[in-house]
Amino acid sequence: MNAHPSTEAQDRPARLTVGVVGAGRVGPALAASLQLAGHRPVAVSGVSDASVRRAAELLPDVPLVTPAEVLARADLVLLTVPDDALADLVRGLAETGAVRPGQLLVHTSGRYGTAVLDPATRAGALPLALHPAMTFTGTSVDVQRLAGCSFGVTAPEELRMAAEALVIEMGGEPEWIAESARPLYHAALAIGANHLVTLVAQAMELLRTAGVEAPDRMLGPLLGAALDNALRSGDAALTGPVARGDAGTVAAHVAELRRHAPGSVAGYLAMARATADRALAQGLLKPELAEDLLGVLAGPAPDAAEASDGPGTTGPTGRTSADDTPHPDDDGPTGGDR
Repeated sequence: MNAHPSTEAQDRPARLTVGVVGAGRVGPALAASLQLAGHRPVAVSGVSDASVRRAAELLPDVPLVTPAEVLARADLVLLTVPDDALADLVRGLAETGAVRPGQLLVHTSGRYGTAVLDPATRAGALPLALHPAMTFTGTSVDVQRLAGCSFGVTAPEELRMAAEALVIEMGGEPEWIAESARPLYHAALAIGANHLVTLVAQAMELLRTAGVEAPDRMLGPLLGAALDNALRSGDAALTGPVARGDAGTVAAHVAELRRHAPGSVAGYLAMARATADRALAQGLLKPELAEDLLGVLAGPAPDAAEASDGPGTTGPTGRTSADDTPHPDDDGPTGGDR
């Protein structure tokens, strides 16, 4: 099966030279995908050792050059840097005269639409925001995962067909997002994907503490079924002690978490309160049971000193080592982390 659906000839962008500024997890994968569609990667920029390795693996024989040289060589430039670095990068490229009129300038930030590209647009660039709603590993598997992946697309009306055609050529599905809706769109993805990783990691730690030898094998079928049910049925898929109003069970959970993993208590209480609200609204949680349950959930979270102790917990950022800190040109797991 072809992972890159064809488009009508009149809607397909001409074969383009492609450059990447920021060889994090996203940029090389998108450029490799565009290469499969017939475009030609010609330049990539990256600073960290990890970026150099990614570029070599996914874009072999493509020269590693400065950002300004990427723009000098490419018709289509992918700006795949972290969100907080994007505005300064665009401003600097425009002020130094690196932007060429008629050049397609694409960023992959979920947070921004095309307004962040305004300095380059004033210099004649054609602005596109194409955000893949996918988590990236920085390996060749990412190119395969783009098949069927939704992209949040924002572009001027006159460039909409070109933007959507590029997404389709990468195997993706374009979803139009208004400029004003980009932050909300991105927040929704962060809740769904980034927070899911945290929840799963916490659940596996707790299962190990409880003596489960293979928490991944235990959780896999359960979480797969829960995700499928939630996507199909929304709040109607809610199950468990909160939705049932089992205040005693929830109180026991909180007590055990305080003993074994106090750093998890605040998250448990917050998610349980949100679950109770949704279950009440759907009529799943009986009002007469909600009062006792909400009383349990109103209990205080552990203080900062207590939360720092206990097994299987991490610091406030969720990182366990300074070595995990991403390099500025490492755009992270969700399209520029996104």
